[in-house]
Amino acid sequence: MDYVGRLYRPPSEADSLLLQVTVGCSHNRCTYCAMYRDPEQRFRTKKWETVAADIAEAAHFSATVRPIRRVFLCDGDALVLSMAKLTRILERLRAEIPSLRRIGIYGDARTILLKSVAELCILNELGLQIVYHGVESGDDEVLRRVQKGSTAADAAAAAERLAAAGLRHSVIVMLGLGGQERSAAHAEATAALLSAMDPPYVGALTTTLVPGTPLFDDAERGAFSLPDRWGLLAELRTLVAQAQLTRCRFFANHASNYLPLRINMPTDRERALAQLDEIIASGDERRLTPDYLRGL
Repeated sequence: MDYVGRLYRPPSEADSLLLQVTVGCSHNRCTYCAMYRDPEQRFRTKKWETVAADIAEAAHFSATVRPIRRVFLCDGDALVLSMAKLTRILERLRAEIPSLRRIGIYGDARTILLKSVAELCILNELGLQIVYHGVESGDDEVLRRVQKGSTAADAAAAAERLAAAGLRHSVIVMLGLGGQERSAAHAEATAALLSAMDPPYVGALTTTLVPGTPLFDDAERGAFSLPDRWGLLAELRTLVAQAQLTRCRFFANHASNYLPLRINMPTDRERALAQLDEIIASGDERRLTPDYLRGL
């Protein structure tokens, strides 16, 4: 397989074939992100001949070693590819790997909204089933500060479009992204946005200050300060309490988090709130994941 740079994929795609169809991220301005900052990861579309050769290699593996059931299209927002390029890739995958059951991809509000409902339906028919979307925050001021390149309204419109096309939507939000200054506003606006989007999957992870990113530099000069662990738990509580989700698997068990949480919403809401309230009231740091075990 032809891989350029370090590949990233959602935790739920751990058993998937990673097929790199673009390199890097077409936006690549988010101040918190260190994923695609190496020169070799400058955004570009891979040549069809390279992608086709990788699919052929995967097809041989699937036929002779172990059937491939899932494929994840890398890199950061491969949904930015044109319909012609995406349909060519999906058609080749379906033709050469008969065992394939699901294809996933990263997308964001910008790239989702580049596609019409009709176009997204075509991609779904060709095997694309799930889009992983880094929403991060529902607070437009936070989104502006971290240079996300889209608004809460854009995210809600993207969710509506994916739902209309029958595509599953997995949303990522970031605890602490508003800093201490906008912690409450960030959490409340994010809960409101999740209510408007009503996705089937939500993952909450904790903002990590990574050296080499603009957000890390802001923190170093005192312009940004993460909430402490109890402040982060308060944000998580706000999401659980206020997000009105119809039928959602809510995950806060990312390695960056202080308190692993995995619940069905809204069924498990009250149980999760009772757990959060009891731990927050205890003030006992021993009940939280220690920093040396967190995936920082």
